Amino acid sequence: MKIGVNVLNFGPGTDPGVLHDWAQTVEGLGFDLLMVSDHIAITPDVAEQYPAPFYEPFTTLSWLAGLTTRIRLGTTVLIAPYRHPLLTARMAANLNALSGGRLVLGVGVGWARQEFAALGIPFEQRGRLTDAALRDMREAWADKAAYGNGTIPVWVGGNSDAGIRRAVRLGDAWHPLRCTMPWLREAADRLKSTAYEQSLPVPAFAPRIVLRPTETPVDGPQRLAGEGTFDQITDDLDELRLLGADTVVLDPYNGDPSETSHPQPAWQALATVAAHLQLKEKP
Repeated sequence: MKIGVNVLNFGPGTDPGVLHDWAQTVEGLGFDLLMVSDHIAITPDVAEQYPAPFYEPFTTLSWLAGLTTRIRLGTTVLIAPYRHPLLTARMAANLNALSGGRLVLGVGVGWARQEFAALGIPFEQRGRLTDAALRDMREAWADKAAYGNGTIPVWVGGNSDAGIRRAVRLGDAWHPLRCTMPWLREAADRLKSTAYEQSLPVPAFAPRIVLRPTETPVDGPQRLAGEGTFDQITDDLDELRLLGADTVVLDPYNGDPSETSHPQPAWQALATVAAHLQLKEKP
């Protein structure tokens, strides 16, 4: 099982120097994947959770590709309706080629109504637009002369049944975000049954979980996967491996934008996880 990290590409403490340090830290610790999120118009509903400055993912990952050598680079998640699918297909193919085939394209339908309105995109049609975008991108990539021969894994986000169905029909992996372990156990089974019902292959299972270490154990049904003592966190990772997870992405952001001004606690938590999992000793 591969382990990735959601890197904070937004907030008052984020600038090129910090992004450089995030990339060097995550790759240096031995993680397999570095992912960033996506917003274009920082409307009030977006800014409440992800304030400016917000570094656009394709631009940011292209720059980070030149600062790294091994780690894969991805989006968690790119909002598919925000860009014309042929533009997304072109940018993704170019980034994949320029990075030596290291791109993982995570996509989702989006949630910020005000941002959709600012971009002139109908919020109520976001599911249909996402389905169409995924089909159009795959059709574009089939033209190897125009888009290159590189394979771009597509992870489909969304914790709903519609997200699972979309992942089965149109994705290479399902990428649910920030859930409890009981929910993930049930969802892993639901992914398999949905694929069976549609007579389609089961996509890979690639959840994003929190990384929220605590001094004392966290108990109760609302405990998120990745929350608690380091023993609890590593137990969660072990269970996700047994559930068949191909990749798990650790998300160290706890919702306070001021965290972006002092990333050192997140780096220390990642270093502890990396040491426990002996990531640097992997081939």
